[in-house]
Amino acid sequence: MSYDLDFWRYKKDIYLDNQTVYKLCSQGKQVEGLEQLPIRSIIKDVRMEFDNWRMEETVMNFKNLNGKGTFEIFTTTQFVRFDCRGMDGLDMNRIIEIMVKYNCPLYDPQVPKRYDLRQIPIG
Repeated sequence: MSYDLDFWRYKKDIYLDNQTVYKLCSQGKQVEGLEQLPIRSIIKDVRMEFDNWRMEETVMNFKNLNGKGTFEIFTTTQFVRFDCRGMDGLDMNRIIEIMVKYNCPLYDPQVPKRYDLRQIPIG
């Protein structure tokens, strides 16, 4: 099963239509009203958290060597999307927790809903 986890951060006092932001960011477009994200730091944290997963160096593709699942990361300067395949909820929650540290709540396009930072919908 495939599941997307999407993250961005709005600038202070700005809140846009989440579905529109998701679509534009997924196309690699910049969106007025979004903060720039520290992508290198985020990727470093993902690598540390998933250090027992194999990462292909040419793409941001991680494979669980001790269980099931893979995920691929797509980024722009304002957006991070994790394309998860066959992962269990606990591993997806680890991704969500990393992004919470960067004040980026989860947007779940499958629902579609953007979650408060304290809510974690996958279990």
